[in-house]
Amino acid sequence: MTAATHSSLFPQVPASADAVLDGLDPEQREVATALSGPVCVLAGAGTGKTRAITHRIAYGVRSGVLQPASVLAVTFTNRAAGEMRGRLRQLGAGGVQARTFHSAALRQLQYFWPKAVGGELPRLVERKIQVVAEAAARCRIRLDRNELRDVTAEIEWAKVTQTVPEDYPAAAAKAGREVPRDPAETARVYGMYEQLKRDRGVIDFEDVLLLTVGVLQDRHDIAETVRRQYQHFVVDEYQDVSPLQQRLLELWLGDRDSLCVVGDASQTIYSFTGATPDHLLNFRTRHPRATVIRLVRDYRSTPQVVHLANGLLTQARGRAAEHRLELISQRPPGPEPRYAEFADEPAEAEGTARRIRELLDSGVPASEIAVLYRINAQSEVYEQALADAGVPYQLRGAERFFERPEVREAGLLLRGAARAGSHTDPQLADADDLPSQVRAVLGTRGWTPEPPAGSGAVRDRWESLAALVRLAEDFARARPQAGLADLVAELDERASAQHAPTVEGVTLASLHAAKGLEWDAVFLVGLTEGMLPITYAKTDEQIEEERRLLYVGVTRARLHLTLSWALSRTPGGRPSRRPSRFLNGLRPGSAAPRPGSAAAAAAQGGIERGDRRRRRGPARCRVCGRTLTDAGEIKLMRCEDCPSELDEALYERLRDWRAEQARQLGQPAFCIFTDKTLLAIAEAVPGTEAELVCISGVGGRKLDRFGAEVLALCAGAEPTSQNSPEK
Repeated sequence: MTAATHSSLFPQVPASADAVLDGLDPEQREVATALSGPVCVLAGAGTGKTRAITHRIAYGVRSGVLQPASVLAVTFTNRAAGEMRGRLRQLGAGGVQARTFHSAALRQLQYFWPKAVGGELPRLVERKIQVVAEAAARCRIRLDRNELRDVTAEIEWAKVTQTVPEDYPAAAAKAGREVPRDPAETARVYGMYEQLKRDRGVIDFEDVLLLTVGVLQDRHDIAETVRRQYQHFVVDEYQDVSPLQQRLLELWLGDRDSLCVVGDASQTIYSFTGATPDHLLNFRTRHPRATVIRLVRDYRSTPQVVHLANGLLTQARGRAAEHRLELISQRPPGPEPRYAEFADEPAEAEGTARRIRELLDSGVPASEIAVLYRINAQSEVYEQALADAGVPYQLRGAERFFERPEVREAGLLLRGAARAGSHTDPQLADADDLPSQVRAVLGTRGWTPEPPAGSGAVRDRWESLAALVRLAEDFARARPQAGLADLVAELDERASAQHAPTVEGVTLASLHAAKGLEWDAVFLVGLTEGMLPITYAKTDEQIEEERRLLYVGVTRARLHLTLSWALSRTPGGRPSRRPSRFLNGLRPGSAAPRPGSAAAAAAQGGIERGDRRRRRGPARCRVCGRTLTDAGEIKLMRCEDCPSELDEALYERLRDWRAEQARQLGQPAFCIFTDKTLLAIAEAVPGTEAELVCISGVGGRKLDRFGAEVLALCAGAEPTSQNSPEK
């Protein structure tokens, strides 16, 4: 090993406090030297935030402003905490505590429990899901393995948002959660789960935070002891704190303000776990004297990748978007991002594998390449394509497709059905071809023609089974005479090929699992409407989180970035899919939605025009609340005999305008708008295109053609006709 290599692996500890600042850019240096009062660091992706805050701590320690034992740095993963401790040691600040919220709380709880409560701290339950299963059984509620995962996740969300069992249904509804079970049932299981823990004297992961909060709130002497120990706090990934973690942080601080937080609201992608960027966005409200520093120099990605990332956020809406950071790449120029459209999903996977092979042949290490997708069920077709291309790979944050419990169970069922045959297996009696036989078998384990509502484990299980159904359809298309036994043999062969051990390989991961990582080359695949944004993202907030998820994916790439989508699911299928709306205005040949247009309103709101009325649920009278069934009443959104709020003058202006339009266009008046639609407009008096398009009878085509003139009439202005016969 050369001296140069040795020094790069084991860097020298800086000789002085000032030497700690060497190599920092002006903004990072500002972070490092801001040692007093509250500090808020808004740090974009790839801007060196970990470098800035570790140098800040080290500079404070080395200059004598901070005592190492008085500093507590908290983050969200053990990996991040370990990396922070390693960097601090290299900078000569090894005595600083860098821990996760849970690790720090558990240490305090173990130390103070005998004094605060007496005896030893209750045992931490190892398998929470087993206790949840018993709680469900006590409540006489049957949950399969996937439903257990979902209900367990709901209990965890309730606890980190400090929601007690009886308040869960109302809290879940207020938060707009797609609950996997009836909220009242989940609340009963949650209550019984808490009772079982009390009876057995055990606590869970979330209890560690809850109990620490309780001890610090109830015992002022213990709180003061903690505050004497830790006098300076640093919180990384502050956009991901939950209400419970924020409460614990406030108790650690007391009435002091020696706090430095670091975060990026544009990377908030874990709201389903209780994380919220509100604490980051409200920091200056809570701390008016705060020093705010923005890190926008991106050292990770090329200008081409950064340009795409910035463009992606220019169309974002909401509080997080208002605080977005415009990144500035510090790297030399690189290749433009690639956009690839494929006829079907297998072609997309094969094209991705071919491009990966090209990168490998050009010298890019396999470990520096990643394929990122929205849901784990998308991995199977990429696992297969990479295996067929002889490319090693590794899955991150998920089991291999053929190792998933539901896939293994399905394989056993299909093998049993193949041995039994259609003559002896009643579930195959009416199935006359291979795909229908597979659907019949998997239908007994949760597969249905339509996906279940919402997200979570039940949806993941369905996606896995649906992937097997699609595989059977493709297999039957390629081998029309094949039977169940042939399909089972094919599944075994695929599973065997994909179980080969890999030391170094291309990473396959979901976008959520990719947070905090980076690669030289990134492939963002499956970027279609319904997948990103995902189908069950309906509210404005949910759609914006999907946009941020794509932003996180884009900013994982250092040099090579490919974004792809398939027009059809299967070869020869109808090409009905559309690229993700998030790519509008970014990919070649696409246009950004015109601000204020119906398309923009649909894109921002997450509900496409054709789906607005269908997703709103039963139509109800806006006056008396009665369910409406008559088409004319639905158009007016009121009963025929309920009092009207009609603007009669506007109605007459609309009628006159319609008559003139009909004359110019040579069409009957009702082809412009019906009387009922004009009445509905005159009653609602919309002020924006988004409000106008919600009125029954005003579709996207008519909105684009007549919307500006109708809105002008509603505003009391004279319209300028844009609809001459030539148009």
